[in-house]
Amino acid sequence: MPPTQAESVIKNIIREIGQECAAHGEVASETLVAFMVKAVVLDPRNGFNMDRTLMKSDVEKLVKVCVNRLLDDKNPSLDTIKMQVYFDMNYTNREEFIEEHHRIVESKLAFIIKEITDNRACSREELESLYRKIVSYVLLRSGVGSPTDLKTVREATAALQSVFPQAELGTFLSLSKKEKEHQLKELSMIVTGIRLFNRETGKGGENIEYLPAILREAIPATTQHIDSQLQIAQEHAYRYTAILEKVTENPLLAADLQPYMLKEALYNVRQYEIFLQIILSEIISCAQEVELLTKQLGALLEQLIMTVKSKTAVPTSQVFPIFIALSNVWTGFQDETVLIGILTNLTANLERFLGTHELFPERVIQDLLDEVTVKTDMFRLKEHMGERVHPMEFKRQQWLFPETTANFDKLLIQYRGFCGYTLATTDGLLLPGNQAIGILKYKEKYYTFNTRDAAYSFAENPEKYINLITEKAKKHAELIQLLELHEQFETLIPCSEANLRRKVTHSVQTDLSHMRRENYSQVYPPKLVGTQCKREGSTAVPRPQVFIAGLRGGQSKTTGAVKVNLTRAVDET
Repeated sequence: MPPTQAESVIKNIIREIGQECAAHGEVASETLVAFMVKAVVLDPRNGFNMDRTLMKSDVEKLVKVCVNRLLDDKNPSLDTIKMQVYFDMNYTNREEFIEEHHRIVESKLAFIIKEITDNRACSREELESLYRKIVSYVLLRSGVGSPTDLKTVREATAALQSVFPQAELGTFLSLSKKEKEHQLKELSMIVTGIRLFNRETGKGGENIEYLPAILREAIPATTQHIDSQLQIAQEHAYRYTAILEKVTENPLLAADLQPYMLKEALYNVRQYEIFLQIILSEIISCAQEVELLTKQLGALLEQLIMTVKSKTAVPTSQVFPIFIALSNVWTGFQDETVLIGILTNLTANLERFLGTHELFPERVIQDLLDEVTVKTDMFRLKEHMGERVHPMEFKRQQWLFPETTANFDKLLIQYRGFCGYTLATTDGLLLPGNQAIGILKYKEKYYTFNTRDAAYSFAENPEKYINLITEKAKKHAELIQLLELHEQFETLIPCSEANLRRKVTHSVQTDLSHMRRENYSQVYPPKLVGTQCKREGSTAVPRPQVFIAGLRGGQSKTTGAVKVNLTRAVDET
């Protein structure tokens, strides 16, 4: 089938599945449906042959299977896939988030910029109107105050007049469009710098919210919440893992556990844990950037104070560059505030993909944990810390160790750092690999294992275990994202026929969610400090919700940022 025809068939199938789901009251995005189609086709239990053209009966069967899976609200696998699709559509790295945020700001300024640069004002009234537009532009670009707040407008006008009096409009109008745009941007930064300096010296800027202080409060609160959610997720993962290990040792328990889908639940909570770690890493980057910006802000303000001290007039060549630098630093604070808001929202939305864990009766879990030791990841690492591969026993394989390998801790480990041998030989059990045992380098890829015996067994025949893992992922499509197996599956499914990740249009994306990225996160061994303890009722604590509004200015009379604490009291939950 020609690529264009195949694409058309896939889109029609996706559309039909989406309509069927909608008829049952379930809204499924095109991306989610596309992923489900891929998952169903990959699973050999469904009997689809990718080497031949789909017949009408195949299409009907595919639609039916996909719809049934998308409507199964008690399946952890579906929750995990939904979580993966949501995260994939709404997360990118900080540089792209900030770049997209700036693009959106620029797009919102486009109309007023055009109004100013195309203006042909001649009369006094027209020139006054143009000047007011420039003041509005300055406020809108800076995001420091609202162009509808009278006090803020007066303050911004006074600052603008000190560097660009209305009498200079004639010269401005004679410039080319590009020169006008450049001057407008520069004026906005100078005025912003002046207003921030006036705030510091107590001569204005009373309505400017101090972003460094807001961020110093918001970042620890966000970090604390994510840490709390991480601990809850890990406690679930440790308990599920302990039960699944028990089943591995006693296969007769498998039938009794089937209705609870604990393996699927383990995948769900491990994926959640990984996404939280990615977000936490970004929050830490925000904290580091805020610390750097705070130092820069203090240094620039101090430099300005010393420059203008006891002087009636200061050369513009001395102060303008400092005002511009001050404005750029403040933009940095605004960027970090936007990022924190996005990441907080992302964290909150991930929690809705954990509902199936409430379906597991605590009594059943406790019965299964009877006479079982629940081991943390840290405990498992310590348990085999003394073990180490002896390279001489496997001369045909390359083993890497920290003392002999540069950037050892930066190596990209396969399967996100989980033990490949355990994953392949058990029923999909996820145990953290221990890098101290030794890292196997095979075909330019790196593998870790939870025990030396596991490392030796895998090294005897890597292809066998790699293929076993691929087959498991065909039956549990959430493993493709969880274990970062995209490369294997993009070679299994020809791009010209059914690479759904690239063929589906992302029509439901938000302004900040259309960028693609590769996640190079994995499960790294935690630091050898502290202990894990069991906590009861930890999920009953209300989730902190702090909304920071007005950071980019707007139409309201208030300026700056307004912080609203939306956290519910404990007795209200």
